[in-house]
Amino acid sequence: MSDLIANAFGTAAAVCSIASFAPQMIKIWKERDASSVSLKTYSLTVTCFALWVVYGVMTTAWPVTIANSCALLMAAGVLGMKWRFKDGDPEEATASS
Repeated sequence: MSDLIANAFGTAAAVCSIASFAPQMIKIWKERDASSVSLKTYSLTVTCFALWVVYGVMTTAWPVTIANSCALLMAAGVLGMKWRFKDGDPEEATASS
């Protein structure tokens, strides 16, 4: 029974970690503005998840690897949009020039 409870908590933690990035990604994508996102913070977050993925692979902890890989993709998506939309929508800027 304790493995079932531990797995339930692990699954809940993974879902929360992954889902926590969705609102930020949606907001940035809709508004085409990432000025409120900290480049340093998201760079550190992406690095953190990448290290957890490496740890998971090295220890063959596949739940850790999979959950952190998904969170890494979400955080990297936010970071990528930060670079793309750092000054607002680049297409909008070219259209108004």
